[in-house]
Order: sequence, then structure tokens, then C-alpha cells
Amino acid sequence: MRSRTPTVRRVATVAAAFLGLLLPLLVIGPSAQAAPTGFRIQNGRLLERSGNDFVMRGVNHAHTWYANQTSSLTHIKAKGANTVRVVLSSGDRWTRNDTADVANVVAQCKQNRLICVLEVHDTTGYGEQSGAVTLSRAADYWISVQSALTGQEDYVIVNIGNEPYGNNNYTGWTADTKAAIRKLRTAGFQHTIMVDAPNWGQDWAFTMRDNAASVFAADPDANTIFSIHMYGVFDTAAEITDYLGRFVAAKLPIVVGEFGHDHSDGNPDEDTILATTQQLGLGYLGWSWSGNGGGVEYLDMVTNFDPNQLTSWGRRLFEGANGIAATSKEAAIYASSGGDTTPPTAPGTPSASSVTSSSARLTWAAATDATGVTGYDVVRVNGATETPVTTTTGTSATLTGLAPSTSYVFAVYARDAAGNRSPRSDTVSVTTPSGGTTASCSVGYRVTNEWPGGFQGEIVIRNTGGSAVNGWTLRWSFPDSQRVTNLWGGTMAQSGADVTVTSAPYTANIPASGSATLGFTAGKGSTNPSPTAFTLNGAACSSV
Repeated sequence: MRSRTPTVRRVATVAAAFLGLLLPLLVIGPSAQAAPTGFRIQNGRLLERSGNDFVMRGVNHAHTWYANQTSSLTHIKAKGANTVRVVLSSGDRWTRNDTADVANVVAQCKQNRLICVLEVHDTTGYGEQSGAVTLSRAADYWISVQSALTGQEDYVIVNIGNEPYGNNNYTGWTADTKAAIRKLRTAGFQHTIMVDAPNWGQDWAFTMRDNAASVFAADPDANTIFSIHMYGVFDTAAEITDYLGRFVAAKLPIVVGEFGHDHSDGNPDEDTILATTQQLGLGYLGWSWSGNGGGVEYLDMVTNFDPNQLTSWGRRLFEGANGIAATSKEAAIYASSGGDTTPPTAPGTPSASSVTSSSARLTWAAATDATGVTGYDVVRVNGATETPVTTTTGTSATLTGLAPSTSYVFAVYARDAAGNRSPRSDTVSVTTPSGGTTASCSVGYRVTNEWPGGFQGEIVIRNTGGSAVNGWTLRWSFPDSQRVTNLWGGTMAQSGADVTVTSAPYTANIPASGSATLGFTAGKGSTNPSPTAFTLNGAACSSV
């Protein structure tokens, strides 16, 4: 993630397609190499020392700017991640993370049973961003902290430098990347090395794509993995599937090292990124846990580093389809070294309190575990179907976005540091009352177009109060199998039938007697009934 947002040049789709045909990737066969000391690459796959195929499912954490937030690693693990990409600094642009700090980060990753991808951020946008340093300089930093990393090859992947070229002179990426890899190997690094693409990580000119084979061949250990960052350049399914598919076809390893649900340079197709990486068995690392600034605060997954305040982006990544909770598997090294395969006991039966027309608070007795409980998953139960609601590290949770006059059934699971999940608690039934504040907002919902299997809709939020609304969250539940595929006017997350939309910068302010309009497309089944209840910032709105 760049610290400032440059103008990103877009690639003409037709030209890109022809370029891809003219410059295909070469297939690299297996090479003779020494017995692995940790992670390794084989036939385009990232393997652990044991031979276990490892697929990253995790997030980025801005450690170098928030060095006191090491508890975030515990919270990230509690959400189900198996990997964390940690931002470090060589000291050229930000405060240097010294050997002791790097060793502590690695220890914290291991304590939380996370694989640690460590990256130097000072290379970001080299050639275009003032103060950015070279990959060679980043390699020198890694050599200076090598003592903290030697022997950690089972747990640590070294990401040489973040987004190492901007949009100027980016053709130098190939030679510079090869030289940096060789410098680290000459210094004795036996880790898997990760290399980011140029063009602010997005490779719109295909420099990394078309030179990946030669870069991989330049690594004497044949142990390099490529990282693409997917923001506005990757706003269509075709661009995502084509880019990743070419690496897979060539048996060259790749991971989506950063991506988001929105960005100032365009709107990435996060649903396709998640679905395609799951289909192809590729890793992904969302940007980022918390602490974003400079106008991209919407990329925070939790608010103010609070794991109990998931944003809509956090809910999408952790709890949504093909997300972390549904697809993450802990590294085998932790099972073999720690031997913890015993799940926690079931949490106590939750009790409900402070029930309103749109929210309820659940509290339960703690589960027990030999190595410690790291988190709890609250689920909504509907017959044999479970829908994730929230996760927390404590023994209580406030559930918001509930519909008035609706009956719910909830239960809780406990998780430990090894990723073992407890039996489900007994359930609690909650029925929301019909009351709620309805005097300050109204919502109009209508279908503007419809076709077999899908439709287009419009939602108009009207502020009927006497003061402006500055920033809002709208929630509703679809009564049938509808699922939003694209939405404009806000940032959307959907979990089962429940939809949450947070305001976009241009819709955040709704003056008294004013309105904001959302549009969306969605899939549907044979019927398409309209939602009947909406809440705005937790208060029930009247429907018009």
C-alpha cells in the first residue's frame, strides 16, 4: 500500500491481451537443490518443510507506524488468519525497526501461530516517490537484521521491498530484483523470498508478469514467490483471472500480497479476487488491519485497532464468501511443533440483554483450553444453517443491524491459538421489539430493472430529522436468496441475507431534509421480494 496515491496509468485491454499473447510466460521445471530448510517452492506451489501445501490467508499490519500495537497479531489470529504481512522500515523514510524489534515481531507471530511475511516499506514507489530507496538498499537492511531471521525459515518469508517501483523507469525492476535476490542468497539467506511487482505493485505494464520466469531462474535456490497488489487496475473479473491464471499455467508461484474493496485509483473487484484465489489455491493478504490515513481510512478492517469493531471491509474479508474464516488453514509446522489438536470446551449458553429493535447484547461463560482461548465466533442459527455474525476476544458482543419484530437464534464457538474450534454452545433466542427510532430517517427501496437470475435496485435514504447526518451505516436483510454483486454510493458487505453499507465520501453527509441514493445489481432466485426493514446508524427507519 503506497503512503501517497499517485496517478496510476490504466492498460488498454485489447493491447494488453495481444501483449500477453506475444510475450507468454515460460514454464520453469523443477531444479536440483539442497534439502529445504523451511518454506520452499515446488512446481509453482508454496510448500512447508514437511511438504504441506500452504495457502496464505491473512492481512497486512502496519507495525512500523504502530509499534505498540503488537496485540493486533493476537486479534488477527483470533479472526482466523494463518498469515500476517508486517510492515517494517529500513530507517530511510521512517523509524528503523532494529534487530531486536524484528526478533520480537517474529516471536509474536510464532506465539500466535501465524506465518510472518516481513516487508521493507521504504522502497515504495521508487523512481517516482520522493525518498524511496532501491531494492539493493532494502537487501542491505535484511542483511543487517539477519541474526533475527536465521533459523526462522519455517515461520518467516522475506518480502524484499514493498511496491519497489512507481510508474517511472519501472523496466529496471527485472535487473534490480534479480540482483537483490542474489545479494540475499550470497549473504546466506535460505528463506523463501517474496518480490513485489512494479507500478506501485499493480504491474499494469506487465513487467513482472512477462519477466517472472527469468527472475525465478535467477534465484540459485529456486525459492522465490511473486506478489501482485490488486487495487484500481484490477477492477474487472477478466483482468484478475487472466493475470493470476497465467502464473498458474506457467507453474510460477504468486500471491495477492495486497488488495482492498475500494481505492482512490478505481474500484477493485474484491469478490473475484477472493473467488479466483480460492479456486486456484492461491494466497491473499488484505490491506490492512487498522491505522490507514491519507484519505484511505476506508481500508481499515477494524476501527482504532479494536477487534470488536469490524468495518464493512473487515466483515467482507473475514466473514464473507471465500473469506478468511471460511478458507484459512493453519500452517502444519505449528501442529507438528506444538501438537495442539484439542479444541476448547464449549462456551456457556449465551444470555441476551439490552435488546432493542435493532441490536442486542450477548454474554456467555468463558470456554477453557489447555493453551488458552484466543477468540469467540458468534453465529446466527437457522435450522441446519449457520451465518457468521461477529468475532470477539471477550465473552460478550453487541450485535447491531437487527431487524425490528424479528426472531433470531444465536450461538457461540470458541477458538484457541492452534485454530481448534470448540463444540457449539447451546443457543439463545432473541426477538426484537417493534419499536425503535423512526422519526429521523426513511428509506425508499425499488427494483429499477429485472432479468432472469438478477436485477438492479435503488435505495434512497432520506434524512427526516432536524440536523445533518455525517457518516452513516445502513443495514437490511433480504427475505429471499438475493445477493448483491455490485453497489455504488457506498461500501457494501453481505453475510448471508444481511447487508451492511457504509457511506462513501460523496454520500456521507445527508443534510436535514436531504437524501442520499444508492444503486446496486444483485442476483436472485425465482422470486424477488423486497426488504421490509432498514436501520440507519442502528435506528430503525420508516419505509416509503
